[in-house]
Amino acid sequence: MIHRFAALAAIALLGLALPAAAQPPAGVPAAAAPGARPPWRDPYAGQKKVLIIGDLHTGNQIAHDSVSHAMATLEQLGRKSGAYVAFLRTDTQWVTKGETWGTGDYAKGGRRQAPGRNLDYFDAVVFYTNGDLDLSDGQKADLLAFVHEDGKGFVAVHTATATASKWPEYGEMVGGYFDDHPWGIFDAPVIVEEPDFPAMKHLPRSFTFKDEMYQYMTPYSREKVDVLARLDASKLDLTNRRVHRTDGDFPVAWVKTYGKGRVFSSTIGHPDAAWDDPRAQTMYLEAIKWVLRETDAPVRPHPLPK
Repeated sequence: MIHRFAALAAIALLGLALPAAAQPPAGVPAAAAPGARPPWRDPYAGQKKVLIIGDLHTGNQIAHDSVSHAMATLEQLGRKSGAYVAFLRTDTQWVTKGETWGTGDYAKGGRRQAPGRNLDYFDAVVFYTNGDLDLSDGQKADLLAFVHEDGKGFVAVHTATATASKWPEYGEMVGGYFDDHPWGIFDAPVIVEEPDFPAMKHLPRSFTFKDEMYQYMTPYSREKVDVLARLDASKLDLTNRRVHRTDGDFPVAWVKTYGKGRVFSSTIGHPDAAWDDPRAQTMYLEAIKWVLRETDAPVRPHPLPK
């Protein structure tokens, strides 16, 4: 027995591998050193991941109280359907492809080094934002590349088109900028233009929806976006002095491609009650699934129907 222990010690000192019988079974990690932390395992591995950002600190602070309810609703829609896992943030720290860190013990170089997530972890980003976001030039480039080069998804909810007005590349990605809401919150007459699109299939060809509907300005163009639904201009008060468009084109939802990626945008989602409406819930769930490529449908820009 003494000779066996001596032989094993000699093998270890020479840096040689132990016999196969002494190795852990295939697929079982070696035992961690005493006091060491086990390797981190992603509990959401294999699932689609969506980063939902509700950042209003650069915009209107009180007009959009529904943002919290919107984020919670979108998180639950993904979880209950199994379509995606949502991560909710009220800051834009993870809108980067660089490293992200906490503070104190969790800062880079701290006692507990634990880098956070970044865009590379996600398959789509949802913005319910407002105003000119505090994004560095690097973060802006990373977000555009996330969609344009990586082929990931982007969903713009309501005030996401009233976001980053001084960043024209963002407007090009989303498809248009907010240009007032002339009628406030009202029973809006809606016409569905693309009834076969996944986010529209559950809706009748025409209906009313109580919400704050936007009008849009450049770079909005029907040559660049596929309008899924619009307001019925024949039922609107076009004498309202805040109406700027003269062509009667007031989209409610659209889709577009941006490089390799997919983009969905809708004005729906201002009032809290909108997020309890199954029509809005299904629309946004199917929109997220589409930008995630869990469903498929072509993008077909077309003129305003007569």
